[in-house]
Amino acid sequence: MSQKYTVARLVLGGDRFEIMVHPDKAMDYKLGKPVSLSQILISETIFKDVSKGERASEEKLKKAFGTLDSQAVSKVILDKGELQFTAQQRRQLIEDKKRQIVAFICKYCADPRTGLPHPPLRVEQAMGQVRVSIDPFRSTEEQAKELIQALRPVLPLKMEMVSVEVKLPPRYAPAAYGTLKSFGTIKQEQWTSDGSLVAVVEMPVGLHGPFLEKLGNLTKGSVESRLLK
Repeated sequence: MSQKYTVARLVLGGDRFEIMVHPDKAMDYKLGKPVSLSQILISETIFKDVSKGERASEEKLKKAFGTLDSQAVSKVILDKGELQFTAQQRRQLIEDKKRQIVAFICKYCADPRTGLPHPPLRVEQAMGQVRVSIDPFRSTEEQAKELIQALRPVLPLKMEMVSVEVKLPPRYAPAAYGTLKSFGTIKQEQWTSDGSLVAVVEMPVGLHGPFLEKLGNLTKGSVESRLLK
């Protein structure tokens, strides 16, 4: 397949319909990025088989799509059909999904021996040992949870949430409140008479360190914190 174009394909009622598209623009569209049809389509011709140059008949187009408008038909094919990614695109999609899965595991899992997250490199190395297959189009969370089970024989893992109690001085408390919410769920909060905020925030174990670092920067190091059991 030429790297200058790829094919989007949809099968309806046993009939195949194909269009020629720009690989990168079509991939952007399938990933939800704002791309116009004019940027995606190489040709407005609707094919039965692009590789053979066979056009779809008007009769079959009308029956399958209810219209002969090539742009309307092309949009349906792109939305509901299968995009034939190039080998390079598929490799990139798999690598991107792999990074997302590793980030999920580091965020939500800890080493039960230490209570701390494993470094990303350690997780990646363990993934290489179990030789998992990554589907670039399946949910990151779904695949990560399956992978956690597969990794446990070679990498101790447990999904863990932690609760952190923090006290923010009056000067910084209002501005830092949004940060508390962005890192987890505020389980308790109390505004004291001097305007300080005492709150308990539940979050994934992997966010504990970044959470304290962020609050430390926001409060010039004046935040007080403790990890609750």
